[in-house]
Amino acid sequence: MKKIIMGENIVKSFGEGDEKRNVLDGVSVEINEGEFVSVMGPSGSGKSTLMFSLCGMDGIDSGKVTFSGRDLSVLKEQELADIRRTKMGFVFQQPTLLKNLNILDNIILPSMRDNRKNAAKITKKARALMKKVGIAELEKRDITQVSGGQLQRAGICRALMSNPKIIFGDEPTGALNSKYAQEIMDILSEINAEGTAVMLVTHDAKVAARTERIMFMRDGKIVSEMRLPKFNGTHIDDRMIKVMAKMREMGI
Repeated sequence: MKKIIMGENIVKSFGEGDEKRNVLDGVSVEINEGEFVSVMGPSGSGKSTLMFSLCGMDGIDSGKVTFSGRDLSVLKEQELADIRRTKMGFVFQQPTLLKNLNILDNIILPSMRDNRKNAAKITKKARALMKKVGIAELEKRDITQVSGGQLQRAGICRALMSNPKIIFGDEPTGALNSKYAQEIMDILSEINAEGTAVMLVTHDAKVAARTERIMFMRDGKIVSEMRLPKFNGTHIDDRMIKVMAKMREMGI
């Protein structure tokens, strides 16, 4: 299976002098095409820092991160930004949408910045994605006129506009109730089934149970991994029990 991302002996520290500590302490990780991966661990274990390091948002102190064979450490900031905009998608706990734009305009904004000549094509694609995730009727709504789950769907649409190779999600269901969380996971599972890799940072065993590979972190290291069969829509409770048992074993 072809690797999308490789992280080798990543070290990332914060603070100085006696206060300096390694948030990532020699982490190595690989993510393959079409994988559905989650990262779990207690607060401060390095989960989000790992994700931001792998996508090039955070620089690293030592080690190496490659994306599709390109060493991110040697790229200029604009080159990194171009890769994130065209090859990666991001879904955060709180969607970063602009209050002065409606839902549709928020979705198309990043794509329009460099490609205004194709405005009609971009808008058509955004509307198709909105229909796919069930918010087609909300395109003219302000972001204050929709639910948290609907906002998260809009964020997913925006993340998919560039046909990314991988979606990164940092607690994408963390601010949602159980119904909306399940709906968002259904959408992410569908995206993954179509061939897009997905990497999620989560505290939620039910979210992790929907993925195929779970990395458990503690004190800046990946201390264990767990593999599950591809989720087929059934037996989620059995999968959760296995994940929660592993969490207890890991002291998470």
